[in-house]
Amino acid sequence: MGDIIPFDQFWEEPDLDAMGREELKAYLAQVRDELARLDEEEPQDMDSEEYEVWGDKHEELEDLADEIWDRLDGE
Repeated sequence: MGDIIPFDQFWEEPDLDAMGREELKAYLAQVRDELARLDEEEPQDMDSEEYEVWGDKHEELEDLADEIWDRLDGE
């Protein structure tokens, strides 16, 4: 049996420069929803590879949320 490849691996981030204020707000809400979902799935074993993968994804989303917020704050 082969490895399972998550579909979100192929997800492409939208062009934040091309988004208007309302689109940025909606996208920020989506990112925050995804963060909340990830928080519910936090692995128990902080020393596991699963936790490391989870942490990397969580950090990516937090950075993205910060970037979106900075763009909204700068307008």
